[in-house]
Amino acid sequence: MQLKPLTQGRYSQEWQSDYPLVERVLLSCVSEQRCFAPGEALMQQGQKLNQLVLVPSGKIAMSYSARNGRNFQLGTLKCDSQLFGEMEFFTQYPCQLDILAETTLTCGIIPADKLQQALGEHPRLALFFASAIAIDYQDTVDIFTRRMLYPISYNIAYDLYHQQLDDLPVSGFNKGYLEAERFGTTARVYRRAIQSLEDAGLVRRSKGKLEIMDLKALQDFVEQGEL
Repeated sequence: MQLKPLTQGRYSQEWQSDYPLVERVLLSCVSEQRCFAPGEALMQQGQKLNQLVLVPSGKIAMSYSARNGRNFQLGTLKCDSQLFGEMEFFTQYPCQLDILAETTLTCGIIPADKLQQALGEHPRLALFFASAIAIDYQDTVDIFTRRMLYPISYNIAYDLYHQQLDDLPVSGFNKGYLEAERFGTTARVYRRAIQSLEDAGLVRRSKGKLEIMDLKALQDFVEQGEL
């Protein structure tokens, strides 16, 4: 979740005015600052968490590893006061994802017991957490269901189109095999899906990146679900 005034949802107007209290209380819970080098884990899948991590700025990557050896990359995120570990704070479940630093990060560490005490003293803050977590939850479910129910080529097209609109919650990677894992597939299947979009005249590969060739046709494909 993001430690910023909520701009959507039922309680967005209230939190525009009450946000200074939210920020003040949460920042008062920070016990130390810690640096993370690129590639270093802020949190690891399966880890029992007793702290939350506040990332003021920088870039992180999120992924999930299955027992069969397959990996799913959720994507990268340019942080702007992002708070990680909030869901595990409430559920006390092990961490669901690996969260890795993509750039050098200086983060605030918030002990779980300190946050619990603060919420006891300011119970209204729980409403902020509930609203922010609900937004993140629905964004994540939207990604997962789309990945499961649509072909790889559609998901790539959807991602490219919404990159153009600049309204995606997470971004991709520069390396092909990581992009394949982001779409829940192998590098070979990913390349084949790209080829089908090229054959349809929607995209082209240029300097290791995908470029949109026909934005209107790409939009039609995304909205109709078929070429």
